[in-house]
Amino acid sequence: MRRHLVALRLGLDPVFPAEDWGFTAQQALEKLLKAQIVLADRDPPRRHDLGELAALAGAQMRPELLELQVFAVEARYEEGPFALPAERAWILTELELLLTAMEGRLA
Repeated sequence: MRRHLVALRLGLDPVFPAEDWGFTAQQALEKLLKAQIVLADRDPPRRHDLGELAALAGAQMRPELLELQVFAVEARYEEGPFALPAERAWILTELELLLTAMEGRLA
C-alpha cells in the first residue's frame, strides 16, 4: 500500500500519464478497502469494484474516490483520454488520510 502512495507522490507532475496515475490510485484505494474488510474479520472478495468494496467495508467514500473505478479496467484496455476525477494532490491526500485513519484504529 505504501509503495502505491510513494508512486503517486512521484507522479504528481502532470506529465506523468493520468491513466497510469489513476490506475495506481485505484489500486491503493482497493487495497485500503480490502484491508478494512479484513479488519472486520471478513474475507475480501476477489473483485475490484470500489463501490462494492466500500459497502462491504462499511466505509463512506467521497464520490471522487469511487470515480477512480474507471481506471481499474476501462482505462487500461480502452482508448482514452480518461480524466482524473479530482486533482492528483487532493486524491493523494485523501488516500493518505484513509490510511492514517485505518492505522489509528489498529493502535
